[in-house]
Amino acid sequence: MKSSAISDGESIGAAARRFGLDTHVLRHWEDAGLLLPARDGAGRRRYGDDDAVRIAVILRNKAAGLSLEQIRVLLDDDAPDRHRVLEEHVAELDRRAADIAQARAMTEHALRCRSHDITQCPRFRSHVADVLSGEARWLLLHTEPAGGPVGATLPAGEHAN
Repeated sequence: MKSSAISDGESIGAAARRFGLDTHVLRHWEDAGLLLPARDGAGRRRYGDDDAVRIAVILRNKAAGLSLEQIRVLLDDDAPDRHRVLEEHVAELDRRAADIAQARAMTEHALRCRSHDITQCPRFRSHVADVLSGEARWLLLHTEPAGGPVGATLPAGEHAN
């Protein structure tokens, strides 16, 4: 197994391979202010240990649902809204965890239910009562394609990811 210590830094190709990325991703993250690799005498990027940790942090946080802008704020210890961004993300993770717990309970019930038509099971219906009542407004936000329904316009100041 390869040592995690990088003595003189890795090339962009080696760093990208290490993390299963294309090199253009690392260049994009550099353009976005997330990475600032050292340069060698010929101007080529050299990714050291600290860069590798930043790449790992970016990957883990992208997997957790943070945008690149949120990750940039996370990595900038001088960012004035760092705590606000993190608190908002914790709230979003809590909401997602509740959604997953509800989906798991619904799936477990469906797995054990003897009803051939799950929609006719009164206990199963309790799992979708909020959707039936219209209380589950989040549903459209999380099930529509990025940017909303085809032909939809986004509110001013928003853009599709």
